[in-house]
Amino acid sequence: MKERIVDVPTADGRMETFLTHPEQDGPFAAVVVYMDVWGIREELYDIARRIATVGYCVAVPDLYYRQGRVRNAYRDANGRMISLHALPAAEQAQVTAPLANLTDTMVVADTGSLIRFLDTNAPVRPGPMGSVGYCMGGRHVVSVAAAYPDRFRASAGLHPTSLISDRPDSPHPHLGKLRGELYCGFAETDPYAPLSMIHELDGMLAGLPVAYQREIHAGAVHGYALPDRDIHHKAGANRDWELIFAMYRRQLGAG
Repeated sequence: MKERIVDVPTADGRMETFLTHPEQDGPFAAVVVYMDVWGIREELYDIARRIATVGYCVAVPDLYYRQGRVRNAYRDANGRMISLHALPAAEQAQVTAPLANLTDTMVVADTGSLIRFLDTNAPVRPGPMGSVGYCMGGRHVVSVAAAYPDRFRASAGLHPTSLISDRPDSPHPHLGKLRGELYCGFAETDPYAPLSMIHELDGMLAGLPVAYQREIHAGAVHGYALPDRDIHHKAGANRDWELIFAMYRRQLGAG
C-alpha cells in the first residue's frame, strides 16, 4: 500500500488530506472518508486503509483546516476512545466547538476542490466515486452526493446526524438530486437520528432515482461504527461493511 499527506488547495486555504491506494493495478475509483465531530485521527486513516486494500484510492480530508490543526482524542484505561457523552462538560465543549464553524456548504465547496485535485494528482480513474461518512460526516455524504451527482454514485452514512432539520443547508430538500446508491447504517438508540426521522427519510427517498438501503442495528448507540470507540458495535459495523463494499462493487467496479 502507498500513502501520503497532501495539501489540497481550496478557496479558503490548503486542506490537509490523507491519501492511500494499492501499489499496483491502478488507476482506481476514488472514495472519500468524511470525518466525524472529533476530526482527523489515525482511526480514520485505518478505515481508509481498509477500503484501499480492496482496490480504491481513498482520501480523508481535514475539514476543520480553516480553524487550524484541530485534533481531539480522549482514551480510557483500555485505550479506547471515550464517547462524547461520557466526557466532562469542558471536554465536550472543546470537541464540539469547531463544529459551530463548519457548514455543509463549506464541505460541499471543499469536496469540489478535492475532486479536482484527485482527478489530476492521484491514480484515480475518471467516473463514479464513493464515500463513507461518520456522525456529521454521514450527513455530509448526502450533501455532496446531491451537489455532485455525476460523480458520487456510492454514498454511505454511518450513524449520520440531522439528515432532516431546519438548518439552511440541510440535505433533505435535495434528495431528488441523488443518483446511484445511498446506504445508511443507523443505531437503534441515537438522539441525532431517532427512529421517527429514519422512517420519515424512508418516505422521502421512496420512488426517487437513487437506490436506498438502510439497516437499524439492534443494541447499537450513536458512534457504534467507529472501531476504536468504547461503544463499538462489531456486528453492526461488519454488516455495514458487507453492504458498503457490495455497493462499491456495483457502482464503482472491481474492488
